[in-house]
Amino acid sequence: MRGGHPEQYESGGAWGARTATAPQRPSDGGPGGPADGTGAAPAFRPGAGTVPRPRQEFVEAFDDDVFPAGTAAPATRPRPGGPAPQRAGRFPETGPSTGDGAGGSGGGDGPNGDGGAGGDGGDGGEGRPGRQARRPGPRARGERPGKARAFTGAAAAAVTTVLAIVVAGQVAGGGPGTDTAPVIGGGQRDTSEGSSRTDDRKAAKPPPRAERRLSYAEKLALKEPLDPGLAGPDSFRSVGAPDRGAGKGQVLRYRVDVEDGLPLDGELFADAVHRTLNDERSWAHEGARTFDRVGGAEADFVITLASPGTTAIWCAKSGLDTTVDNVSCDSASTRRVMINAYRWAQGARTFGDDIAHYREMLINHEVGHRLGLNHQGCSAEGALAPVMMQQTKSLTTAGTTCLPNAWPFP
Repeated sequence: MRGGHPEQYESGGAWGARTATAPQRPSDGGPGGPADGTGAAPAFRPGAGTVPRPRQEFVEAFDDDVFPAGTAAPATRPRPGGPAPQRAGRFPETGPSTGDGAGGSGGGDGPNGDGGAGGDGGDGGEGRPGRQARRPGPRARGERPGKARAFTGAAAAAVTTVLAIVVAGQVAGGGPGTDTAPVIGGGQRDTSEGSSRTDDRKAAKPPPRAERRLSYAEKLALKEPLDPGLAGPDSFRSVGAPDRGAGKGQVLRYRVDVEDGLPLDGELFADAVHRTLNDERSWAHEGARTFDRVGGAEADFVITLASPGTTAIWCAKSGLDTTVDNVSCDSASTRRVMINAYRWAQGARTFGDDIAHYREMLINHEVGHRLGLNHQGCSAEGALAPVMMQQTKSLTTAGTTCLPNAWPFP
């Protein structure tokens, strides 16, 4: 049955028979009453087959205009020539009717929406187009506002009590703001140690962004601090894996050593040596030579990055004094080509801030000595200085000044 609701009655606070009469829909017995013409509605009896309607207090408390107090739910449309069915529990439509008949109390719905005859005060009904808007205005006659308000207040108090119990349970047993509160959606909140739930906690800082890795060119251009009087332990470690050169000519094998304890990037130094020597502008120009990096004793010479004190020791073995101007050397009587770590870290006044080109010049200049080349001077004003010129000390020869230059074949 569409829209059916059970009807509940109370008799002395318990379920029982309904004692009040309610107007019924007209039947063949006459307007406004049942077929026997008595006008009295039969009492509700449990198990009698009639469907109870909602208890009046619930209706009054939550929908005063759907079932006005003192009225009964409308029965079904009467059938011509037969008794009216006693179907209760149908929600009636509310609001003004569009029928033109004067409806009686509990008037039936006509086939064209005309209300049946009845007592005064009823509106004609229409063929159920659906629920209409509630009518503003005073309450229907026969309502008991005091009882309805009391019941509404009791229901509100019950809801408030339930909410208070729920909130208290959350606070005591893990509600919002505690580590054991359930997560919306059925999950479980993280209860790991160290999680903070204080109101004044600061937002967690995101992990610092990983530092961007510098390129080879960027690292080669960075000056680094180093004590010009630093003297190391005169012990070394090999740096850089074996790597072949790019040329096709004479093969020269070299090893890279870095003095122990130097606060410099040894891998950067080894990379710079290999790139510089095998550059087309260097001694590998036009495929004349190729420089292979090797390890162990098979090296033809050892390019060594060492502190100023250790550089002076090894250069002195070949009769060279590097303590003046703190320079580098090719210790020809040994297998070591010495690169002064102070110059590698700080550069020279002649190159200014161009530390990258100065480092490339150092490698090319000292390996040039290993190849048998001697010093040269500036030949023309404003020309690029020869790579074999002592550019760490000066760019001027006999009053002629050249520009700094890192390459044998620029």
